[in-house]
This record gives sequence, structure tokens and C-alpha cells, in this order.
Amino acid sequence: SEPSGASCEQHNAVHRQRLSLCQIRQPATALALHPSGSTPTMVSIRTASMSDLLAMQQCNLSCLPENYQMKYYFYHMLSWPQLLHVAEDSKGRIVGYVLAKMEEDSPEVHGHITSLAVLRSHRKMGIAAKLMTAAQEAMEETFKAEFVSLHVRKSNRAAFALYSSTLGFQINDIEAEYYADKEDAYDMRKYFAHAKHKPRPKFANPNAPPTDTDAVDMLPPSGNGAAPTSQQSHALEGEHTGA
Repeated sequence: SEPSGASCEQHNAVHRQRLSLCQIRQPATALALHPSGSTPTMVSIRTASMSDLLAMQQCNLSCLPENYQMKYYFYHMLSWPQLLHVAEDSKGRIVGYVLAKMEEDSPEVHGHITSLAVLRSHRKMGIAAKLMTAAQEAMEETFKAEFVSLHVRKSNRAAFALYSSTLGFQINDIEAEYYADKEDAYDMRKYFAHAKHKPRPKFANPNAPPTDTDAVDMLPPSGNGAAPTSQQSHALEGEHTGA
């Protein structure tokens, strides 16, 4: 027999509720394919909490040779909690993170990407780009940032491809001997849509070879494990090497 009018209305209400829930969850969740081929893996991109900091540090230790002391993670969390984001798999494991901040000693309000990492088991899924996008949106919406900046080694072609080709960063300057080993760095910026002043790039982005947009990390060039001093802070933030 055909369902009654009341039953149809109840069914439609449940359907609308499910659609609403999907719409709410969609911005924070990405369905990706496992690198092995066909097994679907659900990864959620969300704002980090204080309880995530240890897992973020472990992710950094697993991915990168240069590392931060825990107090540096606390510094970011206590100062700019809206900017820290994590990628969490269906088992509740943190598989990636982005550490970001707002630059306070600048005439223009802008953010800076400090560190970005994704576990090797979850690379080639676009997670790094999603983490970057989440941090950038928070900078723009919460702090009304004009732009976001970062530094990357000139030799790091994979990182450069992600930031320039996928995320729309432009080279603002070249900082000679920026890193501890004297390698030069690209100072890169991305201006947001509402920015009042968008200067033309001083340099044309060099052609980068095609690469997976998830194949880079961002890390500090020193390897002593210490939180940066005020004199070191700029030199310790922004080496992108492999996510």
C-alpha cells in the first residue's frame, strides 16, 4: 500500500535533516583515496585543541628531522588557537597538522605559516593543501589578515609547486643565506581577496616541475629542538620539505 501523507512528511523531514547534517560536515571532512589504490579513507580537517598538541609534535617527529619543543606549540595554541588545524583519520589518529600565527611586528595585518606536516601513510591525498586552506581562511575571517606569508628553500621544488601552483602564492623577495646552512629562501605571499593593497610580485615564479600537491612539509631549518629565540624566530619558521 502507498504510505500515508503523514508518513511521507515524516520521511521527508528525516531526509532534510540528513541533508542538513551533510552540509554542516562537508567543509570539515574530505574523502580521500589511500595511496595504495582503492581503499577509501575518511580524513577530517578540524581546528586543533590543546589535547592535540602531543600528537602534532609526534607527527612532526615522525616526518621531519628538525623539531620544536612543546612550549613552542603551546605558544601558538595560546596566542592563535583559531589558526592551528589537524587532519584526523576515522580512528581518531592525527595524521597531519598546520601550525600558523599572526605577525605582530608588521604595519600590515598578516598571517604566517610556521609548520606543516602530513604522515607518509596519508600523503598524495591533498591533505596538506586542505590544512593550508583551513589556516588561511581562519586568518582572513578571524583576524582580517591582508595576506599570508611563508618561507621556502630555493631548492625545494616540491614545496614550491604546492605553494605557487596549487595555493596561489607569489614570490615577494629572495632572502640570501636565510637558512642555517646558508641556502637562500623564497619569501612567498598570498594576498586575500579583500586586501586593500596588492603589490605586483617583484619576481616571476620560476617553472616548477609537476608534483603531487601533498608532497611537502614545512619545518624549521635548525635541528637543535629548541624553541626559537626572538632573534632566531624568522630563521626558524618556514622550511618546507616533504608532506
